[in-house]
Amino acid sequence: MLGRAGLAAELIERTIGPRDVVCGGFLGWDALAALDRLGIDAWVLGARAIGRVRLVGGERLVEATLPHRAAGLSRRILDEALMDAAARAGALVRRGVAVRAAEGAHRVRLDTGETIEAEALLLATGKHELRGLARPREAIAADPVVGFRTALAPSVSLEQALQGVIELHLFDGGYAGLLLQEDGSANLCVSVARDRISQAGGIAELIARLSKELPHLGQRIHGGGAGEWQAVAGIPYGWRAKGTEPGLFRLGDQGAVIASLAGDGIAIALASGIEAAAALLRHGPQGAQAFQAGFAGRARRPLAIASKLRGAAENGRTRRSLMRLLRWAPFLLAIGARLTRFGR
Repeated sequence: MLGRAGLAAELIERTIGPRDVVCGGFLGWDALAALDRLGIDAWVLGARAIGRVRLVGGERLVEATLPHRAAGLSRRILDEALMDAAARAGALVRRGVAVRAAEGAHRVRLDTGETIEAEALLLATGKHELRGLARPREAIAADPVVGFRTALAPSVSLEQALQGVIELHLFDGGYAGLLLQEDGSANLCVSVARDRISQAGGIAELIARLSKELPHLGQRIHGGGAGEWQAVAGIPYGWRAKGTEPGLFRLGDQGAVIASLAGDGIAIALASGIEAAAALLRHGPQGAQAFQAGFAGRARRPLAIASKLRGAAENGRTRRSLMRLLRWAPFLLAIGARLTRFGR
C-alpha cells in the first residue's frame, strides 16, 4: 500500500528464499478478504477450501460448518506472494538481511553493520523480539507456551480425513491443529506449555506420547510421515500493545497475539498492516499512536474470547464439559469461530 502510494517503502526480510514458519497455515474468511483487498487471490495460489471445523477431545469428536469459507495455504507460498506484490507495487525488498536492533522508531541496525534511518518503522517480526523494541517481560505468562510445526507427507488417508476441514486435537496443556495445504501435505501445528515438552524429554518424544494419548491424532501422524520440526518459544498469548511512540507501528503479533486455537493470526497481521499503512499515509508518523490504540481496542474482545476458549480446551475437567456441550449444540463452534475473528 505504501509502495502504490509512491512512498519510499523498504522491506527488510531475513530469509533468502521461500520457507515455512511455525504459524499461519489457516486463512479465515477475514484473512481471505484482506488478501483480496491487496490484490492477492489465495485460490489462484492453490489454497485448499475449508468449510468445516472438527474438534477432537480424546475419544469425543464434534464437527460444525464454519460461518464462511476458509482456506489452508502454506506460509511458504503466501509470504512469497506478499513480497512479490510489494516489489511490484514499488517497495524496495531486501532479502537475506536481518535487522539486529532498533534505536527507537527511526533508526535500525542491520547484521551487515549498516544503519538505516527512516521517518517510520513498521515492526513485523511476529513472535520474535527485536532488541531495543522488545515486548515487556510481563507479556510472557508464568508457564511459557511453545509453538512448533511440521508438514505430514501427502497420503490418501490424510486427503480423505482432512478434505475441507480444519481439525483441532485438544489435550492437557495444549492443542494440535491439522489442515491440508496446496501441495497435498498436511500442516501440523502444535501449541503446548513448555513444561510438557520438558517432561516428555523433547518435541519428538512429546509427539510420540501424544500419538498414544490421542488415537485420532496418532492415526493422522501415522498416515503421513512428519518432516523437519520448527519451533518458537515464549509465545505471549493475549498480549496487546496499547501504546507506542510517533513513527512506530506494531503489526501482527507485535501488536496483538491471539491464541492460535482461534486461527486468526494471519487476519490480524493483514488487517494491522493495511490499517497502519492507511494511518501513515493519512497522518504521517504522528498517526502511529492513534492507530495502535485503535488496534488494541479492536483486538480486546477476540483475544479475550480466544484466551477463555483456550483455557477451557487445555484443562481436562472443563474440556470434557465443553465437548459434552458441543456434542449437544455443535452450532456453538461456529459462533466461537465468528466471535474470535478480528478482521472485518
